Amino acid sequence: MKFNLKTPTKIVKKRRQGFLVRMRTKHGRSTLSRRRAKGRHKIAI
Repeated sequence: MKFNLKTPTKIVKKRRQGFLVRMRTKHGRSTLSRRRAKGRHKIAI
């Protein structure tokens, strides 16, 4: 089945913006703490 290769998929989104990716870097961890402080229900995708 052919599909548009430019369309991002859920697995690509998780790999780029997921929780584990955020935890890997200092800036990512600060992003998570900011979102926790703000009271976001979802802190990462």
